[in-house]
Amino acid sequence: MFDIASSELMLVVLVALLVIGPKDLPRVLRVVGKWVGKARGVAAHFRSGFDEMIRQSELEELEKKWKSENERIMREHPADPRADVLGDDDISGEAGPPAEQTAPESPSAEMASKI
Repeated sequence: MFDIASSELMLVVLVALLVIGPKDLPRVLRVVGKWVGKARGVAAHFRSGFDEMIRQSELEELEKKWKSENERIMREHPADPRADVLGDDDISGEAGPPAEQTAPESPSAEMASKI
């Protein structure tokens, strides 16, 4: 992230050791570590919020494209006005009267007709 060479890092550690002292250096490093962790947390939160805004804008764009494509398809292929009368199952227009369904004769009635 910051492109710090090992020689530069050693110089920073040496200066920190001289300025802060060996006794307080672990406590200072702990505090610095906590601040770095908080900064990373804020950066991650910002990044996730930014990614969410990008996803939302992409979704809105896709919804607009879908709506325009849907309208284009509906203009090119208008709905059959007979579909409401015929029902959703038969749009072909070849609807005839419903087939008569007769109940099968009982075996006793069939025997009686044979006699």
